[in-house]
Amino acid sequence: MTEPTAVPEPATVAELQSLLRDVDYLAERGLATAAFIALQMGRPILLEGEVGVGKTELAKALAQIFDRRLVRLQCYEGIDTHQALYEWDYARQLLQVRALSERQLVEGETVGKLYSPEFLVERPLLDAVRAGDRCVLLIDEVDRADDEFEAFLLELLSDFQITIPEIGTISAETRPLVILTSNRTRELHDALKRRCLYHWIGYPDAEQELAIVHARAPDVGDVIASKVVAAMNRLREMDLAKPPGVAETLDWVEALSIVGADDLDADSAADTLGSVVKDRDDLEVVNDDLATIVGDG
Repeated sequence: MTEPTAVPEPATVAELQSLLRDVDYLAERGLATAAFIALQMGRPILLEGEVGVGKTELAKALAQIFDRRLVRLQCYEGIDTHQALYEWDYARQLLQVRALSERQLVEGETVGKLYSPEFLVERPLLDAVRAGDRCVLLIDEVDRADDEFEAFLLELLSDFQITIPEIGTISAETRPLVILTSNRTRELHDALKRRCLYHWIGYPDAEQELAIVHARAPDVGDVIASKVVAAMNRLREMDLAKPPGVAETLDWVEALSIVGADDLDADSAADTLGSVVKDRDDLEVVNDDLATIVGDG
């Protein structure tokens, strides 16, 4: 497999902003500065914010501009260390046992043959330790994991080494760029935050969101793009259980294009509202005031 080509890191925050813009990721100055410092210090960065504001997309964009492989660990309730680190290929080990001769089994050669690197199945964290700075490690939605898993991450983020009892300790020769994301479904412990740089990503202002729409959907006209952005800002001012993010803005623009709408009015909004509002109670609230939301009332 061809190794990723080393790409020089940017010398300034403005240069990093420009590189991100080249891959259609529009980062405001504060976010670009946080990412730049993380690159220079070799420290993980914890991104918190509402759903759909571009936390995960930043990791993808950085992997793209630096030509690094993206290694993603999607956290969820109940995830354990083996699912994140490594597992043994039990099916192949069983075949190996059957292939061993009776003499080898009697003389106790089984363990050494079964627990060797060829039977090791890499999961994202071990993959990232071995890849080092040839990858961007994304630990996505870390707030969904439990306290025990969060505690396990502390040692990894500090030392970047993994101990496998049957093999030994595997250490990263160089450190990957690590991005952790959180939607704040629960509060993360201070010990984890101390090991990371931190940045909060809020909703963009209307001007920046309009620029994002034009960057990601260049064929969309100015009028409909402006109306969608204005409607999204009105939606976020409402008391919704799940306010829509920038991802929903882009989905809405695409949905309108798919149905052939050349304007955003109450009718076209009603047809495509499922791409924006994803909660039943929210749908009822929005439908009651849809004409005003889209500026058609």
